[in-house]
Amino acid sequence: MTDDDPPRTGTADDAIEYGIDDRPPAGESVVLGVQHYLTMVGANIAVPLILAEAMGMAEHPEVTARFIGTFFVVSGIATLAQTTFGNRYPIVQGAPFSMLAPALAIVGVVTAGGVSGQPGWEAALLQLQGAIIVAALVEVAMGYFGLVGKLRRFLSPVVVAPTIALIGLSLFSAPQITTDEQSWLLLGLTLGLILLFSQYLDVKHRAFRLYPVILALVIAWVAAASLSVVGVIGDGHPGYVDLGQVASTQPLLPIYPFQWGTPEITTAFVVGMFAGVLASIVESIGDYYAVANISGTGAPSEKRINHGIGMEGLMNVFAGIMGTGGSTSYSENIGAIGLTGVASRYVVQIGAVVMLFVGFIGYFGQLIATIPDPIVGGLFIAMFGQIVAVGISNLRHVDLDSSRNTFIVGFALFVGLAIPAYMGNFGDPIAFRQAVGLEAMIGATGLANTAAVTVPVLEVTIPIVAAIEAAAQAVVDTVYIIGSTSMAVGGLAALVLDNTVPGTREERGIAEWDRIAEDDAEFETFLERQTDASRSD
Repeated sequence: MTDDDPPRTGTADDAIEYGIDDRPPAGESVVLGVQHYLTMVGANIAVPLILAEAMGMAEHPEVTARFIGTFFVVSGIATLAQTTFGNRYPIVQGAPFSMLAPALAIVGVVTAGGVSGQPGWEAALLQLQGAIIVAALVEVAMGYFGLVGKLRRFLSPVVVAPTIALIGLSLFSAPQITTDEQSWLLLGLTLGLILLFSQYLDVKHRAFRLYPVILALVIAWVAAASLSVVGVIGDGHPGYVDLGQVASTQPLLPIYPFQWGTPEITTAFVVGMFAGVLASIVESIGDYYAVANISGTGAPSEKRINHGIGMEGLMNVFAGIMGTGGSTSYSENIGAIGLTGVASRYVVQIGAVVMLFVGFIGYFGQLIATIPDPIVGGLFIAMFGQIVAVGISNLRHVDLDSSRNTFIVGFALFVGLAIPAYMGNFGDPIAFRQAVGLEAMIGATGLANTAAVTVPVLEVTIPIVAAIEAAAQAVVDTVYIIGSTSMAVGGLAALVLDNTVPGTREERGIAEWDRIAEDDAEFETFLERQTDASRSD
């Protein structure tokens, strides 16, 4: 271990094959790094595919392949930046689901109205880029000015446990798992192989312990592809693998900043996207605690949290410049750490370099896109089930005989599942606005008859109705986006209750947590490390 990393708590040491600072052999690191990325590939492919479909980009396969490749390039660079200059945790960065709802709302509004002289998908993507860039600049400020880290003093295991658990539980209803056209044989094969390698055969050979995910994925994919080639599985079956798509794709993809054009900024879109950024911040803080817990280190310090969120903001700006749907910490590879015992920062960085280069290769993007949903569903069950357990394990620090604690945890878990399920009835923020009756409420105020008000001193005319409508729309969209994010709902509920319902520090687990938590002095930034190294020389 180095001086900048938190001390081991001893809770996970026995399960960790490679610690955060360990550097496995190069060849092994490449395979382990690729495995980390394969655990999140389903989600990192799902986001661009969902956006491409919404924008009408799916009608242009060559553009879609380039769009997917850009997500992997951004993921690789963002992961390298976070693991080197940010919080320095072994967390992969990828496309955020928490920012998908506002992104789809933006796309829906732009494509419905159309923009003269531009294809619908191009106009929507430029608006999406502008909204992400501006909203992310606020995230940068919140991180590096220390606003996010100050939340740490209000966080106890009673808050963190349900928040982390909801990261895993939020995907229990993912279409890759619960679709009515599911191939349970293929999903069961994938999940069964992961369980076989990671839980039963891990003591038989080291390869089963280190590579359960990649072994299971490759075997399941080969089985699905073979059945597709011989015709046992036909087109339309959820397990069908279309190898023809791989052969027909563009070999090299031209990926560069502002490749789709100059981003456009619309205030209402920026406000809506910022709600997604807030949900992403809540999820990321939960991820930081989860990876610290699962890798056997102390809870993250305020300083580490600030640098992590600040770097995520910078990488969101970068994602907007490159033309994707944003970037955030990924929970999937945290679950992979629990299954494989590989928490090495170096391994994740090697995997990031591999993904960065293969993102430019069209064959790779299309090959990854051929992984059937049932296989991805099997990965989700294994990975996110592990994260649920990690969240629950934080309760070992609290007094579970306290009715106060059990009520808060149970309430947070319940509302964290119930409210997002309710929000799912609407599909997008636009439908939620209609359900709330936003326009009717504004009309009822009588302001609809007031076009504008003139301010003589400033010599400007302010459109009152437009301003109030935009503000009300921003509030409603924020409620929808945060309400659609399980860990945001449950985490905020637990945060409020735990800090208002009377309870002692020992009862809440804070006393025990403070004993093993990381101090700000224990985390050194990249620049501080370089300064110390030069002084020692």
